[in-house]
Amino acid sequence: MFVTFEGIDWSGKSTQAELLVDWLREQGRTVLSTREPGGTPVAERMRELVLHGDDMSPWAEAALYAAARAENVAALIRPALERGEDVVSDRYLDSSVAYQGAGRGLGEGPVRDLSLLVTGGLLPERTFLVLVDPDEARRRAVRDHDRIERAGDEFMRVVDRAYRALAEAEPERVVALDGSRPPAMIADEVREYVRPLL
Repeated sequence: MFVTFEGIDWSGKSTQAELLVDWLREQGRTVLSTREPGGTPVAERMRELVLHGDDMSPWAEAALYAAARAENVAALIRPALERGEDVVSDRYLDSSVAYQGAGRGLGEGPVRDLSLLVTGGLLPERTFLVLVDPDEARRRAVRDHDRIERAGDEFMRVVDRAYRALAEAEPERVVALDGSRPPAMIADEVREYVRPLL
């Protein structure tokens, strides 16, 4: 089973990914927990560059995300799936579609196509999209901002709209969750969607 979590920054998606990983392990499942960008030593170095490096052009940013994703899929995700393990990823290609495709204005189709190309077309069985109002997400921020988080409120509103459109376009894969609720309540809903996949 390959499951991903998406949402704008500070939506609570990372918390939900961790809660699902813990629950799956309690059920006796073997789980690979990963994140994007990151997961492998090479991809983690790309993460540092794209989130904390100098300003760069939108396509350079998108290409770095795609490169990190290609490495994560080749080195970790596909091997884990081939071993029969579950994979839970904090972000995947939908992040690039929303942030670089919509947010940076590169076009959602080209950015999605790039990710599908470098991952051999690998898509998750289920994507959980944790939705919160961008203003509420901003109020939750408790740390210094990285390059993406500093892009501003209007950028984050564009990303949020792109995510919501994605959920409407792909309801068979993308499950939209109300992220304003308590984390435990959201986690219960996630488990109800995951149980049929086990």
